[in-house]
Amino acid sequence: MTNHHGAQDHGPNRVNLTPGFVKSAEPPTKGDRIIYWDEGLPGFGLMVTKAGAKSFVAQYRAKGIGVSRRKSWKAGKGGLSLDKGRQEARIVLADALKGKDTVADERRSVEKTADAKDNTLKAVIEQYTARSGKKLRSGDQRRAAFERLLYPTKLANQPIHEIRRSDIVRLLDTIEDERGIVMADRLLAYLRKAFNWYSARDDAFTPPIVRGMARTKPKERQRKRVLDDREIRAIWQAVEESPSAFGRFVQFTLLTGARRNEAARARHTELSSGDWTIPPERYKTKLSLVIPLSAMAVDVLGKTPRIGDKGYVFTTDGRKAIAGFSKFKRQLDRASAVTDWTIHDLRRSSRTLLSRAGISVNIAERCIGHLPPGIEANYDVHEYYDEKKHAFESLASLIGRILDPQPNVVGMKRQST
Repeated sequence: MTNHHGAQDHGPNRVNLTPGFVKSAEPPTKGDRIIYWDEGLPGFGLMVTKAGAKSFVAQYRAKGIGVSRRKSWKAGKGGLSLDKGRQEARIVLADALKGKDTVADERRSVEKTADAKDNTLKAVIEQYTARSGKKLRSGDQRRAAFERLLYPTKLANQPIHEIRRSDIVRLLDTIEDERGIVMADRLLAYLRKAFNWYSARDDAFTPPIVRGMARTKPKERQRKRVLDDREIRAIWQAVEESPSAFGRFVQFTLLTGARRNEAARARHTELSSGDWTIPPERYKTKLSLVIPLSAMAVDVLGKTPRIGDKGYVFTTDGRKAIAGFSKFKRQLDRASAVTDWTIHDLRRSSRTLLSRAGISVNIAERCIGHLPPGIEANYDVHEYYDEKKHAFESLASLIGRILDPQPNVVGMKRQST
């Protein structure tokens, strides 16, 4: 039964609550708890558990709500005094008369806080990369971009439902100013994927990214830069004059046409009998790729110091694969006076040199790991090992001639008449 104060009347165990009673109140003789209800304030009481723990309670049934609620506060040492407990109870009981459900409101607030913690942008992206990372060809690259460009920002700790388009725009502006327009568009693409993944799991979420937010067009992002002969000579000479793990990595990448991370994370266990086998878990197509190394590539590996026991071919500390490409490349740019090129341009240059060396398109594409399209990929399972070995030796031979150009002039005797 509820009285006119919104509090519930309780017949048994009604007492005159005093500080002395609170201090000496006994635990229940039966059951796990007992409540001593205050005679002066209906709905207010002292609860004592079997273990002797004490708390003040306010029992109410909010106006328009049929469910009985109980709000509690710790009593005694480390908790509320009797006067403070009675004061807090009066507030809750008065609110109940107005239809306010204090316990339900606090529960929703706690749930919202917990939900917000689990649904910050960073938390959602970590869920996304954990669930989808193995399926993504560029999973490691995406995780690295998020860790470098997003997680250090305030936006990372913002609830995903509160993120607005303007927040994303400001983030992209900062990245464009500090790291370039291409990097800004790359993070935008990664965020778009993560937002779409989350929207498929949350009915109330609408991704804040729309068409037109990219800073460049796809055709503008497609590079066609290849190193010319003079640039290849300058870079190669700079590496030879000041050998480093990064310099040997650059030479090796040009000689193999490998992608940046595939070459950078190469391990000695992948090298055997003059071949380099990139395992499926490290290769873009999820298939292993055998690259028959040219004598020149083997020579580069022989000049690369073996550091540490982790097995990385290109490493500066022996503990992890070479990284910090931008810093190392700036040093090489200064030493060689060759600028405006990327590590991926080495792969494009290598592929171009294969054609220049007279290698057919079919073999050149297989050398850099491109699978043939359609029915040919399903039925032609020949590994083309000998053909690729010839191709890589031809590539090395051409690079050798570029590094040491010989005049293509043959003297002829003048015939007497």
